[in-house]
Amino acid sequence: MKRSKRSTKKRRKNKSHRFKKPSTARQYFLLSPRNQETWDSIGHVISKVREGLTLPKAAKEFGISPEIVIALGRSALRKQTNGRYVAKKTDELLRGISALTTQGRTEIATRDSRQASLVGSHWAAVQKFLQSGDDSALLRFNKKKIVDARRKRFVLLTDPKELERLGSAGVLRFESMYAGGTR
Repeated sequence: MKRSKRSTKKRRKNKSHRFKKPSTARQYFLLSPRNQETWDSIGHVISKVREGLTLPKAAKEFGISPEIVIALGRSALRKQTNGRYVAKKTDELLRGISALTTQGRTEIATRDSRQASLVGSHWAAVQKFLQSGDDSALLRFNKKKIVDARRKRFVLLTDPKELERLGSAGVLRFESMYAGGTR
């Protein structure tokens, strides 16, 4: 029995990713570490595309195929008339991030790229403070809140004394900004 090219192509396309796109924080945190890393890479690739890098170059930078990015991150991409993909201004892909809040280092899942960007900027300000003692970058985040996927609000930590205490305890390594803390 001869199979048509269409069914073979469809079968290959379905094998391009072996997990379902997470839509809740619970689904994200239940993914295997490898699948979490793949999902996180998709978010990073889309961020790089948003900064102006082409999809194939951005995907190569993170060691993931552009087809997987398109298959799992389609809602964050727009196809141009020339066939190239560009990132939308914002997206609602679920991202697992580690935020430094008044409650301590907290694993949060957010559906808003702007919230993830805010957390990343906060981590950069915290690192600048710890390295130089300059708290001017932290002032921008005073009383700022981030919202997780369940719409729970978290206040970002900006207290210099508490940051110094956590920094000297070794809690605030750069790697700790990623969910899981080891990537």
